Amino acid sequence: MQKHSWWQRLHWPEYGSELLGTAFLVFIALSAVAFNLGTDSPLAVVLPNSGVRRLITGMLLAGSGPLVAISPLGKLSGAHLNPAVSLAFWLQGKMHQHDLVSYLASQFLGAVLGAGLAVLAWRERAASVHNGVTAPGAGYPIWSVFLIEMGLTCLLVLAIFLFVSSHRLMHWTPLMTWLLMAFIYWQVAPISGSSLNPARSFGPALVSWFWRDQWVYILASPIGALLAVGLFRSLSLVGIHDVLTAKLFHAPRYRCIFKNVKAPQLNTDQDGKLIAPRERN
Repeated sequence: MQKHSWWQRLHWPEYGSELLGTAFLVFIALSAVAFNLGTDSPLAVVLPNSGVRRLITGMLLAGSGPLVAISPLGKLSGAHLNPAVSLAFWLQGKMHQHDLVSYLASQFLGAVLGAGLAVLAWRERAASVHNGVTAPGAGYPIWSVFLIEMGLTCLLVLAIFLFVSSHRLMHWTPLMTWLLMAFIYWQVAPISGSSLNPARSFGPALVSWFWRDQWVYILASPIGALLAVGLFRSLSLVGIHDVLTAKLFHAPRYRCIFKNVKAPQLNTDQDGKLIAPRERN
């Protein structure tokens, strides 16, 4: 049996999909915030109520992830677009370690790319919302922001796991994440910025070179993901044993590089390489 070098074992199409998908997510998120909540917002003329505009903004930015998930990019990589989500799937035994590291690198690089493009495209509008940097709201103690980001990331990851552990619900995962994230942004953005995603926070922070309190967004979400995995495993007592796939929208006709997948998929070897029909036996 021919041994592959470490370079050949890497899954570059999936990593590229995660990079582009995360860039798209961050670009849309920053663009929505800049146009709906920034200085001289055209939406403010029609809707002066900031709460309503924040809800619309949440619907727009939260929709970017599900759009990637149902696109060819997302059907290939799984559309994690969030280091906390990838970490959770790895902890659940669904990812190889080299894929986890590569997904994280792709997500952070994609977030920087998306934030940089948004700042270049919108300039003054982006600057009026501090280039989309996530930061604690005025008057809120840092510990409360940390707990909110941790708890809501836990909720998001647990919801994803519950949906992708059910044959009936798994294809509705993108819709669920869209509605959940839109609601979270609407309610929580003034408090913590409602990041729930270390890459989403890192991209604008690097582009703006603003690091104050950014440790909250780097640490809180992974801890929340860890808690979510623990809570999900405790549900084995009520008959929920494992997730069926590590993709937010599982399409059987797309290659799947993940481990222990119980949803229908193309035949692949342990490295995620397609197996020709004559090799299946």
